[in-house]
Amino acid sequence: MAAVIDNATHPAFEKLRSHRIDTLNLDIEEYRHKKTGARHLHLAADNDENVFFVALRTFPMDSTGVAHVLEHTALCGSERYPVRDPFFMMIRRSLNTFMNAFTSSDWTAYPFASMNRKDFDNLLSVYLDSVFFSKLDPLDFAQEGHRLEFDTPNDPKTDLVYRGVVYNEMKGAMSSPTSQLWQNLSSHLFQTTTYHYNSGGEPDHIVDLSYDDLVKFYRHHYHPSNAIFATYGNIPAHEHHERFEELALKRFDRLDIELPVRDEKRMFSPVRVEQGYAVNEGEGTDNKTHIVMGWLLGHSFDLQENLEGQLLSAVLLENSASPLMRALETTDLGHAPSPMCGLEDSNREMTFVCGIEGSEPEKHKDLEALIESTLLQVAEEGVSEERLEAILHQLELHQREIAGDQFPYGLQLIMTAISPMVHGGDPVELLDLEPVLATLREKIRDPQYVPSLIRKKLLENPHRVTLTLRPDEKLEGHRQQAITEALARRKAELTDDEVKQIVDRAQALEERQMRKDDDSILPKVDLTDVPLQMPEPECQYDGDIAATVFARGTNGLVYEQVVVPVPELTEEELLLVPYYTTLISEVGCGDLDYLQMQDRISAESGGIGASFTAKGRVDDVQDLTGYLVFNGKALARNRSELTRLLRDVYTSARFDETDRIREIIAQIRARREQAVTGSGHALAMGAASQGMGGFLAVVPAGWSCRYSRHQAAGSGLEGSERAGCVLRQAGGAARQDSQSGP
Repeated sequence: MAAVIDNATHPAFEKLRSHRIDTLNLDIEEYRHKKTGARHLHLAADNDENVFFVALRTFPMDSTGVAHVLEHTALCGSERYPVRDPFFMMIRRSLNTFMNAFTSSDWTAYPFASMNRKDFDNLLSVYLDSVFFSKLDPLDFAQEGHRLEFDTPNDPKTDLVYRGVVYNEMKGAMSSPTSQLWQNLSSHLFQTTTYHYNSGGEPDHIVDLSYDDLVKFYRHHYHPSNAIFATYGNIPAHEHHERFEELALKRFDRLDIELPVRDEKRMFSPVRVEQGYAVNEGEGTDNKTHIVMGWLLGHSFDLQENLEGQLLSAVLLENSASPLMRALETTDLGHAPSPMCGLEDSNREMTFVCGIEGSEPEKHKDLEALIESTLLQVAEEGVSEERLEAILHQLELHQREIAGDQFPYGLQLIMTAISPMVHGGDPVELLDLEPVLATLREKIRDPQYVPSLIRKKLLENPHRVTLTLRPDEKLEGHRQQAITEALARRKAELTDDEVKQIVDRAQALEERQMRKDDDSILPKVDLTDVPLQMPEPECQYDGDIAATVFARGTNGLVYEQVVVPVPELTEEELLLVPYYTTLISEVGCGDLDYLQMQDRISAESGGIGASFTAKGRVDDVQDLTGYLVFNGKALARNRSELTRLLRDVYTSARFDETDRIREIIAQIRARREQAVTGSGHALAMGAASQGMGGFLAVVPAGWSCRYSRHQAAGSGLEGSERAGCVLRQAGGAARQDSQSGP
């Protein structure tokens, strides 16, 4: 069905262009607000899950976390809604399918989505008022950012300490070795631009941020002249414009906003850096070193450069059959490839990173030699056209996919378009990949095309950093001692008036937190706004493969699940299930070894996997039944191949490849060890729920499959301690550092 287009234009806006993308089944419309210059990208689609997104370009030039603290504080009350916490209040008064706020390295955004028009309008009113007319109460800055407080708030005799939501959030986030790895690598790859700094804030620098600095940053950046609006869904653009104008834009004039937007100055010789990261005293430091190499590439908003970077990354690192990934997995220099491996293309200029974890500091030169020799070998031997076609197949599949449990589809599209809009590129190009994919298919016929990319972008590129991040048992002790001594000196210098101010502020914060605001000033939906019945998908039975088929708008993709009941398992067998589900798509199958199988998976699907789930009976939640779920996705033309692929994996996976299994288990162990710091909540939940239920006998195991609109895992973006979060780029995958998986 064609996207919904309304050609009416609001008088406050001018239409710049429209563009149809058939593969995405939508029309892109671009507008500019005449008075302020605010930009609006509307993705007109026949979808009632409407998405709103407003982004402000924020280019901090220090690590005080000013953009992150502002993202939190802006949501603590506004001119029209002067309550302490309108964001969380609206969660309880809304039918939203998504609400959050993001801080990235060079933009801050406030998105939401809803399938209810009244709810959408309610949320739009709250969001626009929060962004453009925020109260920015000093107490909210102290609560959300940082403050000095006595350890016992009303007792000046106790020690002075730092407190604050963002301060504590970033202490947790930056305690992760991978977060430190990425931030340290970025600081050396980008020595003069905003990416040199931690946009989320370094705890030691967050305490240097003043309230006046926050207000100044807000007034400079949170203005429509610096804003990018984006919407998706079936609400016509002119209806959005009417609301934008009435709720916010009519009160502003154009403002010339200067931001430090520029390319990084290039280095002419590779750099080697060694830095420490904290581990607990007595924990040991053996095999806990991270070593990565990073290169600065071209503009992310140049579609040709971008896709060449993606092609290069896929050739080298896509799976275990890729030459560089295979070298990193099989080397004895470390336990596993670094989680940083991949292409980061959300900044103005792209970064390519590869390396290992579980190593030793003195092995950095050996790793450099391994990586350089592997790249040289690929450059000399080339890559088969068949392999390159499989990679382009993956790019096409990625272009078509509608996925993301945590992100609505429209928000995913907007997130793809926002980077070029921030950096000066064309958002339409990055959404409409078909023309460039066709060009790439022509280029890969030249056997020297990929080798020339490897030489130009990596082997002959001197803007390269090798970072060795080694464990240091004394680092945290030294840091805490320095903080304690500094706070002791600060306390000794306090006047009586300053002591009173600290105590009074702590009391005011407590009273503010306990105060019950009048939420009646906030809009809401009620039961009359909730439909009595939701539409159910129609299904039919496919006798050829014993499948239940659901026909849904999946943009030319097919999603398949094989659901296998599990018999009663012993405790020892239960412990093996997670390893079984991880290994089954990583080993060989039938006559194919694991390398050949990785190539088959890439050529015939968009990826396959396995998981385990347990469900209790309706009348007894402790009576659990277990299921193995094999899932995969593919282009519709490869439906039969996907079915055969899942069947073969289920019936013929090879667990005789013991060397391969040892490699994967070693990688799992390394990941688990590194994840402990950031996964305390998940580990606690797992320990608390252990033994809550057991497995009883179920129906005999067999296999069936069904086609459905399967929502694949999203990109790992979750909410923070408050409404907001920090987007951090690591190995090509943006993430929020407020929640980690088990």
